[in-house]
Amino acid sequence: MSLKDGSYGYGRVRAFPAMSFYDFNTREPVHDVDKIASRPILFSVLVHKSALKKWKVIAKRPLEDDLRRYIRTFSQDIADPRKCTIGDEEGNERPATPSECVGVERSAVWEDNHVEDRLLDTFNGRPNRWYENQKVKSP
Repeated sequence: MSLKDGSYGYGRVRAFPAMSFYDFNTREPVHDVDKIASRPILFSVLVHKSALKKWKVIAKRPLEDDLRRYIRTFSQDIADPRKCTIGDEEGNERPATPSECVGVERSAVWEDNHVEDRLLDTFNGRPNRWYENQKVKSP
């Protein structure tokens, strides 16, 4: 995907709407999927279906075992932030404390521009307002 600064970021469709995004930022587009897939994953989130209309698919290849699993996410009760749930990589949900949710992605659907902003901020070592807003809230 093309980012606002003219550079490129790369992602991988898992079981849609889940996607993973690589720690790979280039000035020119790269089409070598082996090179892209060899990079570490920065984050995995659920994305809105409109993103697939905007982002260019450069190849299709089988998913590695770890990318076939669910994304670990949390949910938090708005009325009572002490009540949280974690969904694990097997698709199971369990009650959790807010402290257990620290570092876990919130169960939310991301818009394409928010993912792009997060990638660019991460590549440039800046905090991302969308990610910061999605972190678990302390009761």
